[in-house]
Amino acid sequence: MSCWALVAIKAGRNRKARLAGHLSAPLREQLAETMLQGVLAALRASRSVDGIALVTTDTRRAEPQVLVLPDPGSGLNEALSSAAGELQARGATQLLIVHADLPLLTGGEIDEFIAEGRRAAVALAPDQRGTGTNALFVGLPTPFRFQFGEGSYSRHCEEAARHGMETRTVRQPGLAFDVDEPADLAELAQHGGARYAFVSGEPRPRVAGADRLSRQDAYALVTANAGDLLGAAEALTIRGFGHAVSYSRKVFIPVTKLCRNVCRYCTFAHVPNEAEPAYLSGEEILGIARAGVAAGCKEALFTLGDKPELRYRAARDALQALGCATTLEYVERMAQLVHKETGLLVHLNPGVMSAEEITRLRPVAVSMGMMLESASERLCERGGPHWGCPDKAPAVRLATLRAAGEQHVAFTSGLLIGIGETREERIDALLALRDLHDAHGHLQEIIIQNFRAKPGTVMAEAPEPPLEEHLWTIAAARLIFGASMSIQAPPNLRAGELEPLIRAGINDWGGVSPVTPDHVNPEAPWPHLAALADATEAAGRRLVERLALTPAYVQTLERWVDPALQTAVLHNADAVGRARDAAWHAGTGGDPPAAAFDWVKRGRTQPAAAPEIRHVLRRAASGRPLAEGDIVRLFDAQGPDLRAVLHAADRLRAESVGEGVSHVVNCNINYTNICKHRCGFCAFAKGRSAASLRGPAYNYSPDDVARRAVEAWQRGATEVCLQGGIHPEYTGRTYLDIVAAVKRAVPQMHVHAFSPLEVRHGAQSLGLSLHEYLRELQATGLSTLPGTAAEILDDEIRAVICPDKLTTAEWLEVIREAHTIGLRTTATIMFGHVERPVHWARHLLRVRRLQEETGGFTEFVPLPYVHMESPMWRRGRSRSGPTLREAVLMHAIARLVLHPVIRSIQASWVKMGPKGVALCLQAGANDLGGTLMYESITRAAGGVNGQEFDATAMAELVAGIGRPLWQRTTLYGRVEAGAMARQAAPRECAAG
Repeated sequence: MSCWALVAIKAGRNRKARLAGHLSAPLREQLAETMLQGVLAALRASRSVDGIALVTTDTRRAEPQVLVLPDPGSGLNEALSSAAGELQARGATQLLIVHADLPLLTGGEIDEFIAEGRRAAVALAPDQRGTGTNALFVGLPTPFRFQFGEGSYSRHCEEAARHGMETRTVRQPGLAFDVDEPADLAELAQHGGARYAFVSGEPRPRVAGADRLSRQDAYALVTANAGDLLGAAEALTIRGFGHAVSYSRKVFIPVTKLCRNVCRYCTFAHVPNEAEPAYLSGEEILGIARAGVAAGCKEALFTLGDKPELRYRAARDALQALGCATTLEYVERMAQLVHKETGLLVHLNPGVMSAEEITRLRPVAVSMGMMLESASERLCERGGPHWGCPDKAPAVRLATLRAAGEQHVAFTSGLLIGIGETREERIDALLALRDLHDAHGHLQEIIIQNFRAKPGTVMAEAPEPPLEEHLWTIAAARLIFGASMSIQAPPNLRAGELEPLIRAGINDWGGVSPVTPDHVNPEAPWPHLAALADATEAAGRRLVERLALTPAYVQTLERWVDPALQTAVLHNADAVGRARDAAWHAGTGGDPPAAAFDWVKRGRTQPAAAPEIRHVLRRAASGRPLAEGDIVRLFDAQGPDLRAVLHAADRLRAESVGEGVSHVVNCNINYTNICKHRCGFCAFAKGRSAASLRGPAYNYSPDDVARRAVEAWQRGATEVCLQGGIHPEYTGRTYLDIVAAVKRAVPQMHVHAFSPLEVRHGAQSLGLSLHEYLRELQATGLSTLPGTAAEILDDEIRAVICPDKLTTAEWLEVIREAHTIGLRTTATIMFGHVERPVHWARHLLRVRRLQEETGGFTEFVPLPYVHMESPMWRRGRSRSGPTLREAVLMHAIARLVLHPVIRSIQASWVKMGPKGVALCLQAGANDLGGTLMYESITRAAGGVNGQEFDATAMAELVAGIGRPLWQRTTLYGRVEAGAMARQAAPRECAAG
C-alpha cells in the first residue's frame, strides 16, 4: 500500500475571502499560509502518509518533501481528480485529500483517520458545522467522484451510496475545526498558540518559540509601559491556567528568626535575645502545625534565617542543646516530625544550601524555595541593601538553585523589586532564572514581590515601588517565562489592588494562612479567604486551592518528590493536581456538603461564566463535537463556570429525554471473584496477591447462577447482569453455559452479561473470532453487553492500572463487533485514580466517535473510583477517588460531549450515594441504573452504600427534586405499572 496526501490551495487574493471584513488582505494571506504550513507539518509527522502533493495554480511554488501539481483552472473537483490520476500513475494505492485550513490538525489524528478509512471504502471527516468535508480517504483506482463545495459532506455520502461503497464518518477535533467564518477567528486566537496571535488584532509584543520572548525581545521591554504589556501577559496566563487563580492554605512556622545576613530592609531577622529562644521547640512547632490542621491547612511552610550558627554563639549553643550541629539539621528533624504527626506537606525556605544539604532535606519536604531577589552584584556593594550579606550574593543563590535542579527538587524562587535595582537588572534576574529552569525544569513558581519599607530598618524611608512598576515586572515575567510558568504576587502586600495584579499575569496568590501571620511582613495581614475569593471573582477569575507542590509537579510526582512523601501528596490531590476537598469520597456513604447543592440551584441571578466556557457550551448544545482542550477546560470549571456547565447539561437533559428518571429492576450476579489479572484498582478479584482483601474466593456453577436468576425474577427483576473475574480455568464454553442455564431457568429474563475482557477471553480460549463467538453468545441468549472493563480508554493510563488487561483498541474492537451484530452495550468510565482530565476527554471522544459509527451504546455510565480497599491506593499509588465536584462534572460533561448521540447518562447510587445521585440528576443525568439486589464489586472496594436500592426508595429520591420515576427495560422500553408483577419473594436475592 502507498498512501499519498493531496492538498489543494488557492492563490492570491482568493484565499480566505470570507474574512475580508475582519482581516486585511496581507493578514488573510498570512493566515492561509500559516495554516497550510501547519497542515503540511502534520502530514510530515504522520506515520501513515507516504507522500504529499499540492494542487495549485502557482506552479513555481516549492515545498520540502512535497510534490507540486498544477491546477488547470477547471474547478476544484476536476483538479483533484486529475491530481489523483497523476498520483495513481506514481504508484499511489490510497488517497487522502485534506483541506489546507485546519490549524489544529495533528499527525496522530491523520493516522487515526487513515486507520479508520482502511476499514471501509470511503472515510469522511465532516467540518465543525457538519455540512462540509474537511478530509476524505479512498482507495485507488476508484469510481468515486469528488463533490467538494457547499454541502459536500451529504453529497459525498450520496456518491458513496450510489456505488455501494461502505462509508465511515470520523470526527476529530483537529479535522473538524476549519477557519471559514469570522466567528472561527476568536477560537483560533484562543487555541492556536502564538503563531496565530495576529488574528485577534490585539497589539502584542513579539513572541518567539514556545510563547515566550527571546532574550533580545526581553531587554526591549525595559522602555515599555506596563499598559502596553498587560493584554499579552493576561492572554498568556489564561492560555496556561484558564480562569483559575490558586493559593495554598498553610501555616507559617518561623523555626528561628536569627540570621547571619543583615539585609537593610528586613524585620524578620532578629539578634539574639535572652527573652526569646533562638529556636522554636518541637512542642511549639507541633502546636502551630496542629492549629493549621484544625483550620483546614494542608501545608506547613518553614521560614528561617540563613545559617545563624555561623554568626551567633547563642545559635550554636541552642543547637548543641537540641542535639544538632546546624540549623538545617534541626529543620530536617522538625519537618519530619510535623509531617509524621500531622500529615501536613512541608515546604522549606531554608536559604542558601549546599548540594549535600539539599540531599538531606529532600526526603522531608515536598518542595523548597529561596528568593533570588536580584541578580545585581551592585546591590551587594557598600551602602547597598545587601551589603554585609554573604548569602545574598547572586552567584551564591544561583548555585543553590542550580543544585536543587540537579537533584530534582521542585523549587520556588523570584524577585524582590524596588530595593534599588533597575528594570534591566530585573530582566537579568528573570533570564537567569529561566536559564536554570530550561536546564532542569524545577522552578515550580516565580514570585514577584514588592518591597515594603518598614520602620526600624535602614531603608525605612526608601520609596516603595509604585503599582506601575509591579505590574510591569509581573507582565515581563509572564512574557519571558510563557504560559506554563506559575507566577505569584503576595495578596497582602497590595491590599485593594488585586485586580491589576491579575491583569498583569499572575495566576497564584501564594500561601495564605488562617492561623499565622506573614512573619516577613507582619504589618500586612493576610486577607480573609472569603474576601480573597470575592476579589478574585471580581476580576473574572476563580479562587482555587493548591498544595505546597503546584499542579504541574503533582502530575509528575515521581520525578520531584521523595518516595516517602509521594503517597501523602497523591491522597491530598485532585485530578488536576490541586488540593482535593476531603469532605466527600465515593462509596463511603457520606452525604455531599450542603453547599454543593448551591451548584444546581435555579431561579437566582448568577455571575456570568467566562466567555470561553459560554462558547464551548453553545457548541455542545448544537451537537457539534468538542475539542479535547475544550473538554479539559470544562472539567476545570469553578464558581460561576461550574454552575453554568451543570445548568447547561441539565437543559440538554430536559430537551433530550424529558423530566422522567428511569431505572431497571435487576440483579447483579458476580459468579466468580477469582481472576488471573492483576488490575491495580480491583479489590474484588481474588488471587495470590489478594488474600488481605474482603471476603473469601468463590466460584458459582451455572446452576448456582440460574437459581439466583430465578430468585431475581420472582422479585420482579427484568434483567440479570452477569460479570466476574477471569477465572484461569474458564473458557468461552463456561460463559455460554452460564447464559444457557439462565435462559433455561427464566426464558423471559434479559441477560446483560460479560465485559469486553470476558468476551475476548472466551473467544481466544475457543480459537474463535470475536464475530463468531459473539454470534454464539447471542444465539444462546445473550441480549446486551455491559461496557465495563473500559476504565480509562487511554493506553498511557491502562499501562499503569491494568497492564495485563485488554488495550484501548481491543476494548473498542469488541464493542464495535458487538454493535455490528446487533448487540447493544453500555459505555462506562472508571475515574478518580491516576488519570487526569485530558484522559477523561480522550475517553469521552473515543466513545462519541464509536457511537457515531455504530449507534450501539444505550447509555453512558460514570463510575467514580472507590479507593478504600483498592490495592493501588493501599500502596499509596493513587488518589483517593474523585472529588465531589469532579464526580458531578463527569455526569454533566458526559451529557455535553455525547449530545445528541447518546441520550441517557446514568448515575450510580452505589458509588455516589442517594444525595450524590440527586446532585447528578440535576446536572445532566437521567437514569438511576438498576436496583441491583446485592452488588458486590463496589462493596469489595470498601463501599458502604446499600446493596439494594428499591423502586420505592428511588421514587422518594426523585420526588425530592421534583421529577417522576419510571421503570424501563434494559433497552429503555417502558414497563407499565403492574405489567411485570410477579410473586414477591420475602427473602432477599442471594446474589453475592
